[in-house]
Amino acid sequence: MGPDQLKPLVISFLITAALGPVLIPFLRKLKIRQSVRDDGPRTHLAKSGTPTMGGLLFLVGSSIGIFAAAQYAAALYVGLLGFLGYGLIGLMDDYIKVVRRQPLGLKARYKLGAQVLLGALLGLLVAGNLGRGTEIIFPGTAYEWKLGWWYLPFAVLVLSGTTNAVNLSDGLDGLAAGLMVIAMVGLAVVVGGSGNWEWAMFAIAIAGGCIGFLVYNYYPAKVFMGDTGSLALGGALGTMALATKTELLLPLLGGVFVIEALSVIIQVIAFQVWGKRVFRMSPLHHHFELLGWPERKVVHLFWCTAIVFAVVSIMVMRGTTPT
Repeated sequence: MGPDQLKPLVISFLITAALGPVLIPFLRKLKIRQSVRDDGPRTHLAKSGTPTMGGLLFLVGSSIGIFAAAQYAAALYVGLLGFLGYGLIGLMDDYIKVVRRQPLGLKARYKLGAQVLLGALLGLLVAGNLGRGTEIIFPGTAYEWKLGWWYLPFAVLVLSGTTNAVNLSDGLDGLAAGLMVIAMVGLAVVVGGSGNWEWAMFAIAIAGGCIGFLVYNYYPAKVFMGDTGSLALGGALGTMALATKTELLLPLLGGVFVIEALSVIIQVIAFQVWGKRVFRMSPLHHHFELLGWPERKVVHLFWCTAIVFAVVSIMVMRGTTPT
């Protein structure tokens, strides 16, 4: 990947980082602050009052980086729709929770309905307008399976699952942003290796924005991304997976996101069926906190695990697995 291909990363990083000293005080002035759950880890009480909706930083920064890359391919505007569209859903949710002081935010049926409608639209655009077709590819093989009209609900499932898994992972300073950097760089290597430089540049534009955001979100965080950021990142990752036929690689590439989501599902099922909890608290990162691990140690562990998943994913797509 040469200097031209790296341009979106640099642009996204610089703009996101430059916006921090402007947007963060503005959010603080508007009293757009994080509310901390009373039943969460006690160490998180000190985070109460930290500005949220900071995902606006990389929504702007990465979007400009994507525009810089989109001159190479109009298809990237579909990726931008996934990024900004899910970001808008998150923004509405954050607005209701933080500004209108309604803790539950956007009603679940409206939030899920909006995600399903946007997912269906993106599925149609990807399969039809981008000429992607409806086949899915099994990672590391040449086997394809044409889904036909079943591709549409499959696309909705991929996007809804990805956005919500990223959202669940956004619970510690720098965790979700760092995981997304790793996932997007890994996906950029995978699709760049097959000559798909346009989508590789899309991925690194998102990664660049996340790196810029980490300047302010790494422990101790000066701002949180909120659903504005987490849903946008999940939408970008899911849309890119659909467009590049890497949907079935996504559970491996984003393995930490999957583990976080599964920990919540397991916790709910165990409590409903047996009346017991498997973890001290879910998602899983809170379990480690309640075991006494420092927040940064948990984040670093999860980042390292994500790197392993990304490396294995790259090797699988190259037809090689570790021995």
